[in-house]
Amino acid sequence: MTSEKRNILCLDIGSGTQDVLYYMPGQELENCPKFVLPSPAMGVASRVKTLHAQGNNIYFYGQNMGGGFYRILKQCMSEGLSAAIHPLAAFSLSDSMDWVRNAGLDITEECPQGYFPVHLSDYDPGFWQGYLAQAGLDYPGLILVCAQDHGFHPHSSNRIGRFEIWKEFLLENDGHIEKLIFSEPPEKMSRLVSLRGSIGAGFVADTGAAALLGALFVPEVEKLSHEKGICVVNVGNSHTIAFLVYQGRVHGIFEHHTGLLDGQKLWDQLDIFKKGELNSQHVFDDNGHGCLVLDSAQGHDFVPTFVLGPRRKMLQDFNAEFLCPGGDMMLAGCFGLLKGYSVLTSQKLT
Repeated sequence: MTSEKRNILCLDIGSGTQDVLYYMPGQELENCPKFVLPSPAMGVASRVKTLHAQGNNIYFYGQNMGGGFYRILKQCMSEGLSAAIHPLAAFSLSDSMDWVRNAGLDITEECPQGYFPVHLSDYDPGFWQGYLAQAGLDYPGLILVCAQDHGFHPHSSNRIGRFEIWKEFLLENDGHIEKLIFSEPPEKMSRLVSLRGSIGAGFVADTGAAALLGALFVPEVEKLSHEKGICVVNVGNSHTIAFLVYQGRVHGIFEHHTGLLDGQKLWDQLDIFKKGELNSQHVFDDNGHGCLVLDSAQGHDFVPTFVLGPRRKMLQDFNAEFLCPGGDMMLAGCFGLLKGYSVLTSQKLT
């Protein structure tokens, strides 16, 4: 086992913010630089508002990224903004080009005359080179990034498509946690594919996977997970996802939309989920994604429950322990990326 000596930039890209850890080998975690910045999608939304206020029309180009700017774009288009988009960038809004056209955008490989170009990307090397330089930090030798990926499925529900990715992880990879982070993501994870191309060298993961790995970054939690089954729950702003974990494997996954849950409803569903009795179709019919528990979960109760996420207080009245990986809950995904990278590559991070 070797030690990683390069500085590592870890990014957890959400819909509203991107949470950032600049990991420096040999430095105490508490002294590694940390940032919480607006997400790239929020930067695009701000640019759209500014250009529209100036009376300009917009041409989007670039690649697949988070579509969190669409609400502002839709509002501006209702006020008279005309917008066009490059075919590759159009996947930021939908896997279906018909949907993009029906939303009012022209799909074209050339920027229409008089339109202002706006670049789409979850990761912009120029931004990070400038930002880190202003902070007195060198550009890193390695980049780890997570973002939520629904997969590519233009002719079916993205709720079904996203959960199919989790099912494949459980059924084809036997839930081994090192399979949660990628040097080369599967083609169907189109957003992560674009991200991996943007960073040049590094590893990518889904935000749900990074949250789980963030919980296992806590030594006491990882140790307990090898002694008995545990449940890790990430209550995000948009998605709530839970994992049943034992001895380095995930034995079950449940994912729902946070806005459709309250504390009691979530706790009741988690209780049934831990027993392997939660019906996936029931979750889907409730506008969630689904659940799957492997036969290997039998014989374990997964009672110890650890909670992460910005809306974790939903479970504050229940028998669950709140985690703070690396001393900063908002950076749980970043610490999870470090954990996943160390497991996947057998690198010892000091």
